[in-house]
Amino acid sequence: MPSLQIRDLPEPIYQKLKEQAAKEFRSLSQQAITVLAKGLGVSKDSKSRRKEILEQISKNPVGPSGDTLPDPVAMIREDRER
Repeated sequence: MPSLQIRDLPEPIYQKLKEQAAKEFRSLSQQAITVLAKGLGVSKDSKSRRKEILEQISKNPVGPSGDTLPDPVAMIREDRER
């Protein structure tokens, strides 16, 4: 995998990158890769990707066999009526 070294990085940029890395529980290198990828439109950040996946799941819920999942409210009502 290629590596990149950045010389003469302005201190405010370095500090901001360091703060973001700490907030996201990432290393400085991981955060730099994430910011570069996001800025270049190469990939989406994990939060956006998770949000899209969860939206897809909620729109089209399917079980392991490929069948749609039953409505949980109906299942609870049925169970309570026993």
